[in-house]
Amino acid sequence: MKENYSLHPNPLVKFLQKPQREFTKADIIRYVEANEIEMVNFRYAGSDGRLKTLNFIIGSPEHLDNILTYGERVDGSSLFPYIEAGSSDLYVIPRYRTAFLNPFSDIPAIDILCSYYTKDGKPLESAPEYTLRKAHEEFKKTTGMEFQAMGELEYYVISEKEELFETPDQKGYHESVPFCKWGNFRTEAMRAIAQAGGQIKYGHSEVGNFTIGHLQYEQNEIEFLPVDIEEAADQLMIAKWILRTLAYQYGVDLTFAPKITTGKAGSGLHIHTRLVKDGKNMYISEGKLTDVAKKAIAGILQAAPSLTAFGNTNPTSYFRLVPHQEAPTNICWGDRNRSVLVRVPLGWTQGATGMIVDANPLEKPGNTDPGTKQTIEFRCPDGSADIYLLLAGLAVAARHGFEMPEAIPYAEERYVNVNIFDDAHKEIANRLSHLPASCAESADFLAQQRKIYEAAQVFSPRLIDGLIQKLSAYQDRTLRQELGNDTEKIQKLVETYINAG
Repeated sequence: MKENYSLHPNPLVKFLQKPQREFTKADIIRYVEANEIEMVNFRYAGSDGRLKTLNFIIGSPEHLDNILTYGERVDGSSLFPYIEAGSSDLYVIPRYRTAFLNPFSDIPAIDILCSYYTKDGKPLESAPEYTLRKAHEEFKKTTGMEFQAMGELEYYVISEKEELFETPDQKGYHESVPFCKWGNFRTEAMRAIAQAGGQIKYGHSEVGNFTIGHLQYEQNEIEFLPVDIEEAADQLMIAKWILRTLAYQYGVDLTFAPKITTGKAGSGLHIHTRLVKDGKNMYISEGKLTDVAKKAIAGILQAAPSLTAFGNTNPTSYFRLVPHQEAPTNICWGDRNRSVLVRVPLGWTQGATGMIVDANPLEKPGNTDPGTKQTIEFRCPDGSADIYLLLAGLAVAARHGFEMPEAIPYAEERYVNVNIFDDAHKEIANRLSHLPASCAESADFLAQQRKIYEAAQVFSPRLIDGLIQKLSAYQDRTLRQELGNDTEKIQKLVETYINAG
């Protein structure tokens, strides 16, 4: 039976009656002509992790077809520091499956994400989006499984302080309006993200809630559903752009910065992963974590120090990754334990249908498979991440786990089921290795572990060299110790990187 998309939030999906992944050039042309669209915007990620824009006013059917067929030229040396000006011309080619109706433009416009190609018509080897594509293809070829992911996108809205319905400091978790001042902003953003193709799980206010002078800082989160990693990266990029643009329209500031000030909750970008084969979640079987899951965990744990090079990319990242906070510092994993690096969240493996019947006596038990919900969460990344490279790195690390000869014992030795920051468990903490404490250390680990990423030509050597050079240039090896708890100096550092990612 043909699927009905009449209730789908994406206008293009609703009009074309097909999922985004099946969009063609002809589909986009048909939508443009039927809906009086006047503009096409190309979007593509730069080395700073933000979306760039190229605008086209549609002049004729032939012009529209030309844009969608051939793309356009851009200056690669202005987008990526490791591309030389003498050979910098690149093509940006639209990926039709990413097309969405621009929710902000006064001129009716379709936006499309693009990929980079060289003068020879080949994908740019060092481009983050292509690196992710290579990583997923290699993972599927090696394991026979699809790698899925979803992000927890945390952010702060910064506005003038309000006196009415004040929320206690650091007590904002799941607050409702009016105690949550920016709940309606969040739901408006969620609708726009869904209309642009984002598959959202839920949104809520987060713990962070405090004031500095006349300014109020309120933390919120939007969490997505698991999709293949290329789509997961695309929807996170679009979501960040939508949140910032909406904040600009509201006249408030919004940041994904890892840390705002000392003693307050920082913002992470936790990534949940899931491995799927023939529609089945391979992380769980008969209510238990599988060897497949443990191998993936082993690979991620071993590569964790260098994964920070993609997920924690400026000095403020390492003011969030400090002991005795919910952000991890020790390289270990556990169940439902928020002090670990890799967490196996509470699943629905036992009594899932029983709970709904108990709460709703008129309901009858159904034949559901709650195991499909089980994910594994990587907790150290933050909003400074290069999203494409972070997900590519996770796919490479998980694949590495399947190639490790003693992956399962490696994982089991690093399983922790206690709060490792508790003094009673110091001996456990002492035997664990740690995440880097600076960008400079992250660069060191990337240099040591670069062969993991360069295997099968997934990450290009030039890209790795560029990342090492960028991270080393911060010269922040002792910065955390130098600044200590000096709020004023930390505030200046935060302001420097407030719009990172």
